[in-house]
Amino acid sequence: MAADPTTRPAALPSLTGLRFIAAVLVFFFHITLSNSPVPPNSAVNPFADEGLAGSLEWLFSKAGYLGVSFFFVLSGFVLTWSSRQGEPMRAFWRRRVLKIFPNHLVMFVLAMVLFAGAITNPTTWLANIFLLHSFSPDATVYVSVNPPAWTLCSELLFYLLFPLIIKPIRRIADNRLWLWGAVMVAGMVALQLVTQYLIPDSPKSPITPVSTTQFWFGYIFPPGRLFEFVLGMIVARAVIAGVWPRIGILPASASLVAGYAVALNVPFLYSFTVAMILPICAVIGAFAVADLRGERTGMQGRRAVWLGEISFGFYICQGVVIFYGRTLFPTDPFDTPLALAVVALIFTATLLSGWALYALVEHPVMRRWARKRPPRLVEVAAPPVAARSTTD
Repeated sequence: MAADPTTRPAALPSLTGLRFIAAVLVFFFHITLSNSPVPPNSAVNPFADEGLAGSLEWLFSKAGYLGVSFFFVLSGFVLTWSSRQGEPMRAFWRRRVLKIFPNHLVMFVLAMVLFAGAITNPTTWLANIFLLHSFSPDATVYVSVNPPAWTLCSELLFYLLFPLIIKPIRRIADNRLWLWGAVMVAGMVALQLVTQYLIPDSPKSPITPVSTTQFWFGYIFPPGRLFEFVLGMIVARAVIAGVWPRIGILPASASLVAGYAVALNVPFLYSFTVAMILPICAVIGAFAVADLRGERTGMQGRRAVWLGEISFGFYICQGVVIFYGRTLFPTDPFDTPLALAVVALIFTATLLSGWALYALVEHPVMRRWARKRPPRLVEVAAPPVAARSTTD
């Protein structure tokens, strides 16, 4: 089913609901870490049972990579789906800046007050404020202040370039979309080959099996994430043109599970995006087409959409709620029942914090300033009608 490019784009509520699933995957990646990115880098994982703690960390070790890659592909898809030719760049940039910066700045201030101010130098926190810090290969910079905010550096780059990239994307012939999609996937593979063979493999990272520079170049560095964003744009074009293959929701979801299993077993660098990128595209395309066809997906309900709407807040507050919040508990891990209660408590606190960010910051800002208001009409009294002359 092709979307009509001359009409207002159809709503795709399932994709909104899926955003929360991606954010939850990042949550479980963070809560099961054996090393916090926040000094003194103590364990976040609350389980005292070493076997269980290790199993959970292994199981969710790629969940953060999956969630972030999903967000980047979905960002390209949604922006392309909702874009219209002739929209002024300034209007687009205003909306996108207002979407990410208010939440970012609120969490930046909280992180600085609670813990980061004592360990962050002015150069680093200035770069962090303006979302430039993930361009630095220094690990103390790219995960500084509020660690999850590194992804916003990539999103900001996507937003700045989108009005320029969308023009050639629109000119791709329908029968060549697959070729260009393959080019993006090949670019992801090439990026990791460069990371593996050309980027210094020392000093080793204390929390990954590669060097801190390799982790930065292969995963953090914003230009390298453009392949996922542009691929999402191409998937949107394929759905709009009606050339997206008929992949059902269940097969697409099963492919994502299989891709995740592959990611758990391939060399580390190829688990970032390469192992899971095609299943991610399959899921996004399948749910989008299902929405267009009016099919039930399980992600269209009011509750699922609400969770998707607060997913950005839920994601961006994790650096404070999880990493700082874990320090408020005893440093010793807990027996399994109590550890489960700690996870549930931190999850609830993260959910409520995400809702608060959406309700008190993100939504009011977007409603008030995201779109240019029409000029205010001023009523002017009509001039009195002159008496008709008797000589007319």
